[in-house]
Amino acid sequence: MLRSSRIIHILSRLTFIPTLKNKGWPDSVLKSRGFCMSCKMTEDSSDAQIKALKRAADDTPVEAEHEGKKLKTEQDERKYPKKKVALLMAYSGKGYYGMQRNAKNSQFRTIEDELVTALVKAECIPEGHGDDMKKMSFQRCARTDKGVSAAGQVVSLKVWMIDNILDKINAHLPPHIRILGYKRVTGGFNSKNNCDARTYSYMLPTVSFSPKDYNQEDTSFRLNSETLQKVNRLFSLYKGTHNFHNFTSQKGPRDPSAKRYITHMSCGEPFVRQEAEFAVITVRGQSFMMHQIRKMIGLVIAVVKGYVDEAVIERSWGEDKVDVPKAPGLGLVLERVHFDRYNKRFGGDGIHETLDWTEEEEAIAAFKDKHIYPSIVETELNEKSMVNWMATLYIHDFEATSTGNQERKDDDEDGNVSD
Repeated sequence: MLRSSRIIHILSRLTFIPTLKNKGWPDSVLKSRGFCMSCKMTEDSSDAQIKALKRAADDTPVEAEHEGKKLKTEQDERKYPKKKVALLMAYSGKGYYGMQRNAKNSQFRTIEDELVTALVKAECIPEGHGDDMKKMSFQRCARTDKGVSAAGQVVSLKVWMIDNILDKINAHLPPHIRILGYKRVTGGFNSKNNCDARTYSYMLPTVSFSPKDYNQEDTSFRLNSETLQKVNRLFSLYKGTHNFHNFTSQKGPRDPSAKRYITHMSCGEPFVRQEAEFAVITVRGQSFMMHQIRKMIGLVIAVVKGYVDEAVIERSWGEDKVDVPKAPGLGLVLERVHFDRYNKRFGGDGIHETLDWTEEEEAIAAFKDKHIYPSIVETELNEKSMVNWMATLYIHDFEATSTGNQERKDDDEDGNVSD
């Protein structure tokens, strides 16, 4: 095409000058410097136009490809509208470095890494949103730390409402991570900010409540009703609003955020798994600080075993620094998150559903029985995390304030929950 244009241009010059000569133009004008420069400019202009056309031809495939991708995205959005939803998640945290994704450090695999990968593969979100989760307005209700499981985690995000959305997401998830349900929510819904309360459970061997001089590795131990009543009486002391600055790290007694509201805490009836007896502690509160639940449980265990008098519980809410032991992370499970205010305001508007997940109760129970409880039992019996931790209770000086060394020891260990 370029060669043809040049030929046409040269032929036009060969015919243009003779025509002027036939019309009586003198040779002095046709051979003058000004006329030649004019012809040169015409030629240069034609060359520039040809080059521009060539560049446009070269750029066309790239622009066409970009426009094609843009058109495909627009077609997908028209076919599958993007809506904000709440996803109900259940997962076993064993082998993961917590819930929250750290895009800058992919070396430590988290639950959200698995979720985002599945969402992209299922074509629920654009691929670029996986690198920047803010683009899909992603928010988790609660962070769970290394090794902590969940039966009722809720995340909110914007997704394309594809057909069979749950099946397609779960097809790209490992069996120990599942999306058990989803519901449409308001555009301004935020699973963390709209959450009124969180319920956690903690599964432990009942030998944890045996006397301190009892053989802690004896799996034949059985918890009697009298001890269970004492345990529940002590847990009930936590109900209400208290200053839990001694149950976390890096918070002083006058820090307003250290005050937390607990609505329920109790230990259920014991049951036997693999010839060892276990029990499940349940606690519900507005929110929990890092290590708080594990320290609440650790202090009660210390009291029941006889290491310290129960008066230490109320003393721990004062301004003095109290050395509170922290129970192992194994056994902690995020059971449920509550949206009472949201349900009251939007649950009956005829458009949005209440976030109560009653229809998913059976699936939640089945997931816990298959993936969470067996993992806790087997890990405890094999690794004896609770038994090993109880062997360190004697080093705690419950009457004196905790030392800097103890605080650093706690900080080095894995936390449980931070909201």
